[in-house]
Amino acid sequence: MKINIWKSFLLLSLTVMVSGCGIYKFTSVEFNKDLKTFSIQNFTMATAGGPPNLTLNFNEKLKEYYQRNTDLKFRTSDGDLHLEGTIIAYELSPISATAGDKAAMNRLTITVQVKFTNKLQEEQNFDKDFSFYQDFPQDQSLSQVEPNLVPKILDQLVLNIFNSTAATW
Repeated sequence: MKINIWKSFLLLSLTVMVSGCGIYKFTSVEFNKDLKTFSIQNFTMATAGGPPNLTLNFNEKLKEYYQRNTDLKFRTSDGDLHLEGTIIAYELSPISATAGDKAAMNRLTITVQVKFTNKLQEEQNFDKDFSFYQDFPQDQSLSQVEPNLVPKILDQLVLNIFNSTAATW
């Protein structure tokens, strides 16, 4: 008898939680209806290192993310929301040492300076840095891991930037 009560309770709880999720919109962001467009000025590279197509890949990932997750239309310039910036750091650093003072792990960090402008709500404008990293074992070279790590870092940077700009909508 107790098992049936627990099953019923769990089923009811699960039903409430799942139906409660119906009020959230996970596929796109809802925001001020007066915002219609966004623009992204191509980010530039102000640091040494990194793959030659780093800025191109970052720009495309950022544009695609906004197009997929908002109802805003992309404009080449002068959007209601505007992003611009620079990749300011592409750094490789040791993060943990072994007994022989060799690096056991290395860290690849990419930092992007972003200027965000909201034409309709200027108090939301900002100019700040976003940084993310991935660690990899010392026995692998940067050239071996770069093709896998850079896209992961860029994806997280795009997500962090989007969340910072969309959080106030």
